[in-house]
Amino acid sequence: MPKFLKPTRRAFLGASASALGLALLPGQRAALAAAPKHGGTATFLISAEPPVLTTIAHTAFNSVFVSAKVTEGLLTYDFDLTPRPLLATEWSVSDDGLRYTFKLREGVKWHDGKPFTSVDVAYSIATIKEVHPRGRNTFLNLTDIQTPDPLTVTLVLSKPAPYLITALAAPETPIVPKHLYEGTKAAENPVNNAPVGTGPFVFKEWVRGSHIIYERNPDYWDAPKPYLDRLVVRLVPDAAARAAALEAGEIDLAPATPIPYSDLQRFEQLPHIGFEKQGYQYSNGISRVEFNLEKPYFQDVRIRRAFAHVIDRNVIHDTINYGYGATIPGPISPSLTKWFVGDLKTYPIDIAAAEKLLDEAGLRRGDDGIRLKLNHDYVPSGETYKRGADYIKQALARVGIDVTVRSQDFATYTKRIYTDRDFDFTFNGMSNLFDPTVGVQRLYWSKNFKPGVPFSNGSKYGNPKVDELLEAAAVEIDQAKRFEQWQAVQEILVEDLPDIGIVSQPEITLYNKRIAGHTVGAEGASGSLADAYIVT
Repeated sequence: MPKFLKPTRRAFLGASASALGLALLPGQRAALAAAPKHGGTATFLISAEPPVLTTIAHTAFNSVFVSAKVTEGLLTYDFDLTPRPLLATEWSVSDDGLRYTFKLREGVKWHDGKPFTSVDVAYSIATIKEVHPRGRNTFLNLTDIQTPDPLTVTLVLSKPAPYLITALAAPETPIVPKHLYEGTKAAENPVNNAPVGTGPFVFKEWVRGSHIIYERNPDYWDAPKPYLDRLVVRLVPDAAARAAALEAGEIDLAPATPIPYSDLQRFEQLPHIGFEKQGYQYSNGISRVEFNLEKPYFQDVRIRRAFAHVIDRNVIHDTINYGYGATIPGPISPSLTKWFVGDLKTYPIDIAAAEKLLDEAGLRRGDDGIRLKLNHDYVPSGETYKRGADYIKQALARVGIDVTVRSQDFATYTKRIYTDRDFDFTFNGMSNLFDPTVGVQRLYWSKNFKPGVPFSNGSKYGNPKVDELLEAAAVEIDQAKRFEQWQAVQEILVEDLPDIGIVSQPEITLYNKRIAGHTVGAEGASGSLADAYIVT
């Protein structure tokens, strides 16, 4: 068994500060170099009210931004997804990849004063495997959780899970108090709405539709952190109101590109506003055009390839996204650097080639010039997808495809795509997450087509070779071999085209320059904010 990995705290903070410094201006780096100050209130903005405040049984977007302020994970991660200590101080993986052993931090207490022990970890991970939307797949091979003493946990697997060591961050795999959850349905436990954790902040108040308040945990195990006395989360669904609050200096931290892209250039000129592009390595979102392969016309790959010759990702990047993000050739974001393949086959914009493919597929123009009438449903998540859908409609009209763009609320969209299967194609966004087996496999694995399960294989794509590669990569512990498997998957997908990768999502955290220490690793603003402090 390899030696325990035991990174020093000095090495962790040094690596984090170095990585963060690359994204900051000289004056900001100087502010961070100064000793952090205690005191003050920071205001954190999110665009919509989360359904719950902890992610033990939920992956809702905005729940992810608040959960880790209270509940922590076993590990945290540098910007390159290298694991670092949190509730676990040391960890090892057996040579065969079947045993993960964690040594837990001594002296940690829950906010209600009870001691944190290995039984809390065992309960949390077993519960996540059962009820968490992604945990069922992440811990699929988990067969036993051993707790030989209060500060040791061993996860026993039936098959290797090479992605597992990256899956243990607080927003993804939160550790909750067994004594408050045991004997209840985790997804329905009221503690989810008034969380009790080990983290730097203690939950105080949730006023629905208005705000959430957290206060400093005076007994936090990582003294002298946290530095903030209070964290106020404001819930602001209106984009114009978010922009106004940021511009007025009422907001200290606002993740996930909270304002329209059209406003970003103006905000870059505001002297009190900073832009942070780090801290999204744990999500790695992309946008894509996804086909419903249950529709007879899309079962012909020539039609899908014709679409690829018409839809210009550069137009979406330059015009719809105002130049933010990056075009992508396939299903993986360039931010997921360990897995991204940049030289995949692409389809140059070529109207004549598209017309020829459509003719060959039997979709000839009628007397009215129309070859096919289709409905297009875009995910209702910000202005980008609506504007992108309008562009796609115009582009396809050039080759005789008559598109009706349909809009709806998020719940209706999700039901239409994943339950009713009442769509032709969609423009949506997906997160690659921290490892492609967790974030990408779900979209292309034939066994993951399950009507009613959202954010999975919406196209109903199936290719036995892809299935074989995905399943092999999910248990391959040799990093080089695993990359080769994922490279082959990407090469097949750009031939089969169940979807068309468009751009990596330009996630940006806007912040008031009076706050520092808010982005110290891959989780960014969805992390604990234990290091955040007020500069002035």
